[in-house]
Amino acid sequence: MDARALGVFTLLLFSFGHLGLTATNYNCDTALVSTLPSTAFTSSSELFSTHSPSFARLNRREGAGGWSPLGSNEQEWLQIDLGDRVEIVAVATQGRYGSSDWVTSYMLMFSDTGRNWKQYRQDDTIWVFTGNSNADGVVHHKFLHSVKARFVRFVPLKWSLNGRIGLRVEVFGCSYKSDIADFDGRSSLLYRFNQKLMSTFKDVVSLKFKSMQGDGVLFHGEGQRGDYITLELQEGKLSLHINLGDSNLHFSNSHMSVTLGSLLDDQHWHSVLIERFNKQVNFTVDKHTQHFRTKGDSDHLDIDYELSFGGIPVPGKPGTFQRKNFHGCIENLYYNGVNIIDLAKRRKPQIYTVGNVTFSCSEPQIVPITFVSASRSYLLLPGTPQIDGLSVSFQFRTWNKDGLLLSTELSENSGLILVYLHGGRLTLLIQKVTEKPVEISAGTNLHDGLWHSVNINARRHRITLTLDNNSATAAHATTVSRIYSGNSYYFGGCPDNFTDSRCLNPVAAFQGCMRLIFIDNQPKDLVLVQQGSLGNFSDLHIDLCGIKDRCLPSYCEHGGRCSQSWTTFYCDCNDTGYMGATCHNSIYEQSCEAYRHQGKSSGFFYIDSDGSGPLGPLHVFCNITEDKIWTAVQHNNTELTRVHGADPEKPYTMSFNYNSSTEQLEAMINSAEYCEQEAAYHCKKSRLLNTPTPKEITFSIDVGNGPMEATVQSPTPLNDNHWHYVRAERNLKQTSLQVDSLPKKVLEAPAEGHFRLQLNSQLFVGGTASRQKGFLGCIRSLHLNGQKLDLEERAKMTPGVKPGCPGHCSSYGSLCHNGGKCVEKYNGYSCDCTNSAYEGPFCKEEVSALFEAGTSITYLFQEPYPVTKNASTSSSAIYADAVMSKENIAFSFLTAHAPSLLLYVNTYFHEYLAVILSKNGSLQVRYKLSKDGLLIFTIDSGNFANRELHHVKINREGRELVIEVDQVLKLKHNFSETDFKAIKSLTLGKVTDSLSLDPEVSKANAYGFTGCLSSVQYNHIAPLKAALRHPSVAPVTVKGSLTESSCASIVEADVNTVTTIYSSSDPFGKTDEREPLTNAVRSDSAVIGGVIAVVIFIIFCIIAIMTRFLYQHKQAHRSSQTKEKEYPENLESSFKADIDLQNTVSECKREYFI
Repeated sequence: MDARALGVFTLLLFSFGHLGLTATNYNCDTALVSTLPSTAFTSSSELFSTHSPSFARLNRREGAGGWSPLGSNEQEWLQIDLGDRVEIVAVATQGRYGSSDWVTSYMLMFSDTGRNWKQYRQDDTIWVFTGNSNADGVVHHKFLHSVKARFVRFVPLKWSLNGRIGLRVEVFGCSYKSDIADFDGRSSLLYRFNQKLMSTFKDVVSLKFKSMQGDGVLFHGEGQRGDYITLELQEGKLSLHINLGDSNLHFSNSHMSVTLGSLLDDQHWHSVLIERFNKQVNFTVDKHTQHFRTKGDSDHLDIDYELSFGGIPVPGKPGTFQRKNFHGCIENLYYNGVNIIDLAKRRKPQIYTVGNVTFSCSEPQIVPITFVSASRSYLLLPGTPQIDGLSVSFQFRTWNKDGLLLSTELSENSGLILVYLHGGRLTLLIQKVTEKPVEISAGTNLHDGLWHSVNINARRHRITLTLDNNSATAAHATTVSRIYSGNSYYFGGCPDNFTDSRCLNPVAAFQGCMRLIFIDNQPKDLVLVQQGSLGNFSDLHIDLCGIKDRCLPSYCEHGGRCSQSWTTFYCDCNDTGYMGATCHNSIYEQSCEAYRHQGKSSGFFYIDSDGSGPLGPLHVFCNITEDKIWTAVQHNNTELTRVHGADPEKPYTMSFNYNSSTEQLEAMINSAEYCEQEAAYHCKKSRLLNTPTPKEITFSIDVGNGPMEATVQSPTPLNDNHWHYVRAERNLKQTSLQVDSLPKKVLEAPAEGHFRLQLNSQLFVGGTASRQKGFLGCIRSLHLNGQKLDLEERAKMTPGVKPGCPGHCSSYGSLCHNGGKCVEKYNGYSCDCTNSAYEGPFCKEEVSALFEAGTSITYLFQEPYPVTKNASTSSSAIYADAVMSKENIAFSFLTAHAPSLLLYVNTYFHEYLAVILSKNGSLQVRYKLSKDGLLIFTIDSGNFANRELHHVKINREGRELVIEVDQVLKLKHNFSETDFKAIKSLTLGKVTDSLSLDPEVSKANAYGFTGCLSSVQYNHIAPLKAALRHPSVAPVTVKGSLTESSCASIVEADVNTVTTIYSSSDPFGKTDEREPLTNAVRSDSAVIGGVIAVVIFIIFCIIAIMTRFLYQHKQAHRSSQTKEKEYPENLESSFKADIDLQNTVSECKREYFI
């Protein structure tokens, strides 16, 4: 069996690959700008003719060496016409040659026509590109996703502080070929099948489209038996309607409608992919995908005669939808691999064209504008004053309920007209000095993000307000005096100076988009406004609509309903059972125990077992007593059920339906201390729940001529809560099954059949793909063809399976100390000390070393990302994601020198953690985080440079810091910063790199560390152990003399030795050369007397030990003659006995050698 197909437990979801290639699949990095003519370059302005946009080519020095605009502000731009629609994958920028002019940040916009621009977004955010830091360096940016466009516009946002905007650019990409069809709202393409009926179980439809209309059918197909599939735009969203095999179309529940996307009527390209396999459907619009299953009777989609694209040519057929045809462009339209537009262009007979379909995209030259600011945005346009009457029309879209749309002062003192949104309703107000104000309203919920048209017409005394071109609902009003058109029309807001503008705003400024502005029946060219030759404006984005749907995707959890304004979104949590800004927090308690703490008595309550998790609340009965709290879940079968006989061949079964899902029950049961299911019955001479006891294991295999089964019967039940050993083997000659020590069952291989198993599915352990009759219990040490499968790791990601089983590690795992991991073996266990600072069979043996003056160990952490060739990329961009939200540090040290530097951790952001001994012997822990600055924690409970072994633990989890010294809690602290960003290295002893240390750390570093360090642990890294055990493999550097030693033995020797002589190289002290020699002479007699007493004591101890040993040896010899050899009853007791025996022998050895 192929090992690559093993170890997969999860249920796989069906999916198809997207059609087409991306820019990463082929060579698409050609420089596109360098060969363009000068006429391809335009800009908002130019400083002088020598600074024109035609000089903005990368690495060129013509003219003044680049483009510079007349002014340096965020309204300037450089535009390039690439000639044709191309695929763009990267850009590069330079400053203006030999100057102090460059751009430090900019954004990009793209367009197919030079109108209606679209900003480049990444992670659903308008992306700001990092620019240059000098005039001649090249900064290159590769896009995360390629862009198809003809025009590209660079918009500087920030520039050189000592200069102005200066720019040279290059665009990289390749040619882009596509098939396009243009539909005028009355046309369509019919794809006719070779036979009357096309029946498919698999369909793939892919296309791109762009449109200004919010409604229209993109494609449709239907069959006489009720099957149909329709894709259509509805109010700027894309809806997929599908039905499989239902003849009662209008009266069934099999109809499926799924809606995706938003604001799709923005005249920009949007991609669509529909993948169907039987009832499973994947529906993708741009980056958003929804998976669903159809409800029809069949797995097949039966379509009669044809599929129509662009509309439904013959409305009124059974099952058709009375909808508008599509008005816009479709690109690269594929149905099950067939290029529909290519067939239409080549006039193939399978395609029938209805109406006028052209094969190039006609682009309407419409210029939208965006009102950005809630207080400063406005657009001023001139009118023709003193005309009898008034005519203004425009379109708008917004998410805000309130906002000023229009304010104009009428001529001849005929008053002021205001048009504004209030509560999502359109209001027109006429204010006159000598008359009562006139107000008319129209529409509701006009802040829905859709385009709405407004028409205002006044003739003499009558004014009419028409919304969305619906003359039937137009509102009318009359005034006493005539209405004359004004001189100035303010759209969206007012300037600050009311005296000059005479603009009045009774509500907030408008935030949203407008287009198609007409005044006095004349269209207003907003490009002229952008160029400064018409009207005036403030805080506008001209030639783009920057509206964004903040509810796609919705961040409201647990069914909360999302709504939005221009700047944020809101969640309505009513009737969800949750609360908070995103409906994240449950309003119910997690258990009946929590209701008891609130003083509640027994009754029905909702509990939310997983709190803010995905599971919903569950209605239960809480039986609250003094000693216990019972949680009862109701089911549907509580009445007495009569059973009239049953036998093993036809057992009686009863099903229970609880008022909850399986996942809710599992979550509740897992949090319970005890769980039971109660069954009450009345019977006579019967056995209830007579379930057979499992006593057999079967190995079933099929090699091509039917299944073969090898079964082993056990004399005792196999569900006895003990481990059982199973070995199943199949080779060319035999199939065998071994269970524990029972006789092996062997079957001879059949004469015919495959030599190798032809298996192409995944391996399921503990159950089948249907998840029926699964195994309940533990499985360990699973080997397949000699290869061990990591069940524990797979169990972590599989629902219903948990890692770990009670085994050797459950019994003896506590013998693995100091972070050692217990590893199960077939006949025992072992301790994995890889991530521990200790070693040995139980990870208890310390790893320590002597440091001399100047000795250092430096452990280098891996960089979070490889450093790119982009010289201007800041370190924050490279290392921003590599953060450490916790430190778990432990080590022991022994020294007689202070000050000393014990441990130093530094980051790429110049943050650090240092542990030092001050000059007075106190211990200091010094943290420098970006937000908190330098924090110093001093432990001054004594002199730690006292030649004694001290144990230090520093633990930080998030904001909380805990410091322990010699098993005593010394300090607790809460940080405001939670992350230690981009760790670079860890140093033990002297820091030798040229780092800018703070004065106190630098003073301690001058002496480094002289003494003994033991068992150094930093999170999962043991740097001292790595330096001593794996110096050639680990990323560790050792400088100076490092000698492995035992700190504990040094302490013991220092305590027990009567006389200590310090040599010149002794790390723990030095001889005082000024001490008189007479001190040593005086102590000679005392030393000699002490030695004699010790020798006499040792002789007596040896005699006593030898006497005891001889006696024990004689007794053991007698007992060995009478006792037979005994075997342990099971593997666990055997292993435990082995350990006890080892301990006894070890004790005997220690006693003997004393």
